[in-house]
Amino acid sequence: MNVIPIFSVKRRTVLLAASTVIICSHSGIASAEESQAEIAKKLNNPVAAMISVPFQFNYDEDLGPSKQGERTLLNIQPVIPVSISEDWNLISRTILPVLKLEDVPPGTSEEGIGDINQSLFFSPKAPTASGWIWGVGPSLLFKTASDDSLGTGKWAAGPTAVVLKQESGWTYGALANHLWSYAGDDDRSDVNATYVQPFLAYTTSTYTTFGINTESTYNWKGNSWSVPVNMTVTQLFKIGNQPMSLQVGPRYWADTPDNQGPDGWGWRLAYTLVFPK
Repeated sequence: MNVIPIFSVKRRTVLLAASTVIICSHSGIASAEESQAEIAKKLNNPVAAMISVPFQFNYDEDLGPSKQGERTLLNIQPVIPVSISEDWNLISRTILPVLKLEDVPPGTSEEGIGDINQSLFFSPKAPTASGWIWGVGPSLLFKTASDDSLGTGKWAAGPTAVVLKQESGWTYGALANHLWSYAGDDDRSDVNATYVQPFLAYTTSTYTTFGINTESTYNWKGNSWSVPVNMTVTQLFKIGNQPMSLQVGPRYWADTPDNQGPDGWGWRLAYTLVFPK
């Protein structure tokens, strides 16, 4: 496995990520100090009013009918909140995938950018009376893959929603969306997929978070599930005045489409820059 070629081939992706970091660090949102406990809590909340820029590495193997394939995936996932009224935020969550596929099919290698997923959540600034936090909005899939093997070949859209609760160090809830394709390459399969991500996390007094989630997708066209179970440990820390976190953990594929994979175990490593209020 070699992660370096991904960046050498797609320098514009790195420039985009760097631009996001520069914009965030120079915005007025980062002007005041927040406690590390509050930052750690917000990192577990997908619709928190805090700018963050995660760089999430994933490695999986046993892809394809031959079970010889490997996939290296870097998700660049900036989260940017915008106050749109006294009571509401608009939370922008972007996922820009940068992939490398080896031996899918055997003897081939492909790397580049995948399809970008953009979600927008309209979320109340205050939790409900019983403490629940929620957000709803649209989710959009853009046909941006640099090669057919790295994307769906389709433009797609649909609804997305998240609901969660945070109490006594615990965070639990779920995020979901559904995407239908509406345009794209006629010779590619339509997108009709439901994504469900239930999550559970506990944050200690030392700002260490132990988490577990699934990022399950049901393909209604193929009647098949993809179910990775992620187990992670995340540590929040500071270098100078800049808060950031490092996350690591294994993942297990509980279910995948036949003859496609991946199968068995993989791993995840994520580095997140945080720009609190």
